[in-house]
Amino acid sequence: MKIERFEENPLITPTDVMPLHEGYEVIGAFNGGVAEYNDEVILLLRVAERPISEDPSIIKAPVYNTLTKTMDIISFDINDHAYDFEDPRMIRKKDKLDSFVYLTSLSYIRIARSKDGHHFTIDDEAFLYPFNNYQTYGIEDARCTKIEDNYYINFSSVSPVGVCDSLVMTKDFKTYEDLGNIFAPENKDVLIFPEKINGNYYALHRPSLKSIGNYDIWIASSPDLQSWGNHQHLLGIREQSWENGRIGGGLVPIKTAQGWLVIYHGATPEHRYCMGAALLDLADPTIVLKRSKKPIMEPDALYEKNGFFGDVVFGCGGIVEGDKLTMYYGVADTSMAGCTLSIKEILRQLDEE
Repeated sequence: MKIERFEENPLITPTDVMPLHEGYEVIGAFNGGVAEYNDEVILLLRVAERPISEDPSIIKAPVYNTLTKTMDIISFDINDHAYDFEDPRMIRKKDKLDSFVYLTSLSYIRIARSKDGHHFTIDDEAFLYPFNNYQTYGIEDARCTKIEDNYYINFSSVSPVGVCDSLVMTKDFKTYEDLGNIFAPENKDVLIFPEKINGNYYALHRPSLKSIGNYDIWIASSPDLQSWGNHQHLLGIREQSWENGRIGGGLVPIKTAQGWLVIYHGATPEHRYCMGAALLDLADPTIVLKRSKKPIMEPDALYEKNGFFGDVVFGCGGIVEGDKLTMYYGVADTSMAGCTLSIKEILRQLDEE
């Protein structure tokens, strides 16, 4: 697969973003949803900020207080044997390592804008900042689907009750209408199709099971973008492969003559993230026609292999111009990068299911 990475990569790094909060540092500007608006490329950046700790033995966890509309900081001693601090992104209880109790940073969505798609300026203020009790740990990994004149932005809302997927609608990327939570915990990586199919909206989603089953991609339909049902299992992980740990949605599905092209991410249990592709039936997207056996993109460049959480390429959006797909993707849970791929080449790499 021929991939042309932008010479300017990484396009946006944490040093390009001023923190919103005094006494905090930006540790990530990544996993940005993508839109075109007013002749600009819009990136809905996930910006992660953490409180600065002057004492290396103290780890701080920020929590948004919806009553005071300020940040509370909870401090942990790294020598406290009740907690596990191995993953720099989260704090876990040692007797319950399958879930976290706090995050070490708070994420929100900030807009980056570009006229040429390569050089970006970043808004001074947040576009989506925690605004209810489902977001006290932050807002993460936005995707953006344009349907007619409306832009629907869905994202992960994180709080002590779990990770759910929420939806807002905007027309101008200045104000938005809150449409509520569309998928209950534990769920993320939701991708909304850009048009109705046989009278219904469709979305991909990834339940994160805690009992039995794998981290697989499901599909659901809705009459109104808010009430989702008819859930069906769509794509599963594949043992002994590059995607044997988890899979999840990446880019908003792309309509082609052959079917709906889905660019998704897959990871190993060791958290090496690559991008893969699948083709769904145009008239019935619950039918999988083809799927890539090998990744269409792997972490290869230094900025993809090294960072806050290395060996990660994580696409959240793209722009289609004829056969050219410009994909914007997060790298190493740290920065944003861009590349171009041929849609025809991606389709040729798919194998019959």
